[in-house]
Amino acid sequence: MAIPTSRTCEAAEVKILTERCTGCGQCVSVCKDFALKLENGKAVRAEQSLFGCCACGHCMAVCPSGAIEVSGRTLSPQDLFPLPAREQSAAYEPLLNLLQRRRSIREFTDEPVAARDVDKILAAASTAPMGLPPSDVNVLALHGKERVRAFSKDYCAYLESIRWVVSDGFLLLMRPFWGRATDQLFRTFVRPLFRIYTENMRKGVDVVTYDAPLALYFYGSAYADPADPIVAATAAMLAAESLGLGTCMLGGIHPLIQMGRKARAFREKHGIRCTSREGVFVIIGHPAVIYAKGVRRTFASVAISR
Repeated sequence: MAIPTSRTCEAAEVKILTERCTGCGQCVSVCKDFALKLENGKAVRAEQSLFGCCACGHCMAVCPSGAIEVSGRTLSPQDLFPLPAREQSAAYEPLLNLLQRRRSIREFTDEPVAARDVDKILAAASTAPMGLPPSDVNVLALHGKERVRAFSKDYCAYLESIRWVVSDGFLLLMRPFWGRATDQLFRTFVRPLFRIYTENMRKGVDVVTYDAPLALYFYGSAYADPADPIVAATAAMLAAESLGLGTCMLGGIHPLIQMGRKARAFREKHGIRCTSREGVFVIIGHPAVIYAKGVRRTFASVAISR
């Protein structure tokens, strides 16, 4: 048994084709399960491994002679592909330009996002690094303005049914348990968010997902690294930007659909498979506004030890 995920708990199988092995040792150096070693000039399985093969595929991908095959945990030798040449990938300046041009877009035209672009965005997002293979990131894709708005409308109805979580009495009760910072967050952000979402939806105005033509919800599982959905969502956002689309990450939905009977019913209705410590919505569409300038951002702190 290897480290479990929601998709598998079995270790992958590493097959070494001895006749092809040149004894270069690269597979040994990249295996952080310490499951390989060199013996008599050939790669062999070590007597023990740290976790059991998680099918990261590093040994198979690094081998110059095709002497290693990894099967299991959703991986197979057929999943290998040649890496694009370095000169075909984005250099630093074009990448920085893409990052600097990105703004959080909440104003979209009525033009739909083409299905081929949705496929490209998801293909790019699936390359995101993960804490442990196979990826435990799930994606709910709402494609089409009508589907996105229907989700927002249903979400507002759900918020109306749990409005007690932002009541003075509940916040006063919970403050000793979750502390001052969370109390301030609920009073200054979550409670106003309830009001602006629900009041505008009653008027027929969607400020939950802003009538975007595409919304992607990235979430994990009980086994997932909490960072994984956020990393995948970031990759999706940048892929959409590269296609000339506007994007915005939304944090006002995920935390409020994680706990309780009504939250579970809401998730089940919309095909959301499980709770997740972290998750985020990314709305995508053709921007209705064009920004002429960017805004310089900074970190809270940077400590460089050299």
